[in-house]
Amino acid sequence: MDFDAIGELALGSRLRFLSTTITEDAEQIYKAYGVGLKPKWFPVFYFLSHQNTGKSITSIAQAVGHSHPSVIKIVREMVKEELVIEQKDPLDGRKNNILLTGKGKDIAIKIRGQYQDVEQAIKRMMQQTRHNIWLALQEFEYLLDEQSLLSRVLEAKKIRESSQVTILDYLPEHRSAFQELNEQWITQYFKLEDADRKALDNPQGYILDNGGMILVAVENNIVLGVCALLKMEDSKYDYELAKMAVSPKARGRGIGYLLGKSSVAKAKEQGASYLYLESNTILKPAITLYEKLGFKKVSGHYTPYERCNIQMELPLK
Repeated sequence: MDFDAIGELALGSRLRFLSTTITEDAEQIYKAYGVGLKPKWFPVFYFLSHQNTGKSITSIAQAVGHSHPSVIKIVREMVKEELVIEQKDPLDGRKNNILLTGKGKDIAIKIRGQYQDVEQAIKRMMQQTRHNIWLALQEFEYLLDEQSLLSRVLEAKKIRESSQVTILDYLPEHRSAFQELNEQWITQYFKLEDADRKALDNPQGYILDNGGMILVAVENNIVLGVCALLKMEDSKYDYELAKMAVSPKARGRGIGYLLGKSSVAKAKEQGASYLYLESNTILKPAITLYEKLGFKKVSGHYTPYERCNIQMELPLK
């Protein structure tokens, strides 16, 4: 396979190919030195050869970075070859400890020369390369510990899919989608209240004609989400971020964040200083979204909604 032609997409396949190549050579190296080990036993054997006492399966697994079942399988194979034995822990009879046999200890002495030669060979190879693969792997593992590859791929998926979505200003043809999407999520968790009906039954008169705005997320002429900015009077807040709803078919694509970010930008364009919103803590994904946008919890503002148990604000200046 031409990995260079495929590029970074084949990272996993290339690492597996490299691992297979090295493992095949390792088998021949053990034979060349007359050492009766298999490459897959090496981490467990090396760890045990540097211990003064027997170790439990759990402690071995943690030390070598293998799963518990994997270590059990390796230990069983090594027991069969009489390299290790299992003994009851003197302090806890329910636990078995693994330690090298006399045969295993003899190999631990015999293999020292092999260790030196392998280490020198690898160091010379690294001196011949422009990039130190060992250091690069450490960096790569650090990044994976910070955020898994799966998480990074799903994040890239959201960015790609959201780039295909257009945020439009509300038009009369969006009325049914605005109403249906909001009624869907409200009735899923709560009940429709009078303030909901005023906004959803007449978005033009209740929101737009009173100085508010509505944004609509559209892809291929299909409405995926909506969000409103209600003009607020007699308050330090300029607009209330409200009636954000995303189609169930589009959830997980970052549509809510895209609408929220666009709404914040729209409010800034109008010279707004503060945004306000009301929600309920049962809607954990929504609260997380608002926090990501920069909203902070506040209290004390009048609310017409029974379901409201959290109020948040966002300074824009």
